[in-house]
Amino acid sequence: MGFLDSLPSPGRSFASDNSSGVHPTVVQALLDANQGHALAYGSDRWTAEATGVFLDLFGAGTEVFFVWGGSGANVLGLATMVGPAQAVVCTESAHINVDETGAPERFVGAKLIDVPTVDGKLRPEHVEAVTHALGNEHHVQPGVVSITQSTELGTLYTVDEVQALGEVAHRYSMRLHMDGARIANAAVALGADVRAFTVDAGVDVLSFGGTKNGMMYGEAVVYLDPELARSARFVRKQVTQLPSKMRFVAAQFTALLRDGLWLRNAAHANDMATRLYELVHEQDGVDLDGPPVVNSLFPRLPKESIEPLRAWSPFYDWDPASQQVRWMTSFDTTEEDVTRFAAGVKALLS
Repeated sequence: MGFLDSLPSPGRSFASDNSSGVHPTVVQALLDANQGHALAYGSDRWTAEATGVFLDLFGAGTEVFFVWGGSGANVLGLATMVGPAQAVVCTESAHINVDETGAPERFVGAKLIDVPTVDGKLRPEHVEAVTHALGNEHHVQPGVVSITQSTELGTLYTVDEVQALGEVAHRYSMRLHMDGARIANAAVALGADVRAFTVDAGVDVLSFGGTKNGMMYGEAVVYLDPELARSARFVRKQVTQLPSKMRFVAAQFTALLRDGLWLRNAAHANDMATRLYELVHEQDGVDLDGPPVVNSLFPRLPKESIEPLRAWSPFYDWDPASQQVRWMTSFDTTEEDVTRFAAGVKALLS
């Protein structure tokens, strides 16, 4: 590390919003739920309360199923959407395609049609391009369109873009799935009206993230089309995503959603990413395409600087071939963390 040894490193890393701790309000909710006994598998007042909060958020008729984690949420959602001989259309960089160890293929039993994109976003023409297979018994049948909001590249689908995808999917009798592991960050960036780019835009099933936004663990699969939820409680058990002590997942979601904490957490994470951009984007050696819209930056750095900087304060590679890395901020990232990290970047590259 050399001279970086003399600089104080950030108290929190920029590796991932999965690296963050648990918000104190969520911790307190877990402690409050940890009183006495409660019936298992969701037959408790905490699960009922959290379900009610989701109904308030997305509307009556919504069905909600709490699960352990994000990959499991995607597997459950897709497993209840995909029919025999059907495939899932997604981007080449989608989490379900790159970072879930083949779980959708193995447990859903569906081929992924992964489309190359420059910005991590599917477009209607991508969906149109695969419809030539419909009705041909020799080809897998596109049955679900899956998008990520916000995307793995830190980009956003606008309300109109989601609606356009919903329209083309439904025109061909496909369903629209949204991986919302970072849905809170997207909601803040789009004006905080989560219904506008989900249920009102034609999304049928949503994986709603909590772990990356202040929870200890747990996600929710939200069925905006309740017809698709008919088998969900059986499939959830089958894909090993039924928490026995469900009250502890549910209590966390209530704490996060009830008074807007989920949006405040995400707003702070987004703001810290913007602040980091402001401090480093003019530094020679830092190549950024533009300011972040959510809580991630993808700079390209001189190859020789990456390992010394990473050893001082951890972060992950994104595209090693182009020396592109990923810096992510979290709900608990502080101004001091950002200032210290920026100072390290500048010291190393100056």
